[in-house]
Amino acid sequence: QVRLVESGGGLVQAGGSLRLSCAASGRPFSRYAMGWFRQAPGQEREFVAGIGWSGGSTYYTDSVKGRFTISRDNAKNTVYLQMNSLKPEDTAVYYCAAGTSIAVPTTTWDYWGRGTWVTVSS
Repeated sequence: QVRLVESGGGLVQAGGSLRLSCAASGRPFSRYAMGWFRQAPGQEREFVAGIGWSGGSTYYTDSVKGRFTISRDNAKNTVYLQMNSLKPEDTAVYYCAAGTSIAVPTTTWDYWGRGTWVTVSS
């Protein structure tokens, strides 16, 4: 089992920044690809960003490219999502996930956190 706990969400004005963190415990963190997903009210959960086990490969959904950066610190068992130039449409619950590879479908990820709210005001 891998336990994931997100933090860092909150309320920010459009154009502002937030950094989300996801702390992992349980099985060796460095064995897993890590991802961030988000779910807005009334919407399906969608892939935002993913990072390979070593941090050498990253992937982003088009809507966040150039604004969000995913990174990981395997020594701290933590993955981060730096979010800059935030827009009201980024408002959602953000979830951290762990899996064997980076993939867009939510069904391919093995472990999930409980999420952290991000609200961007206009």
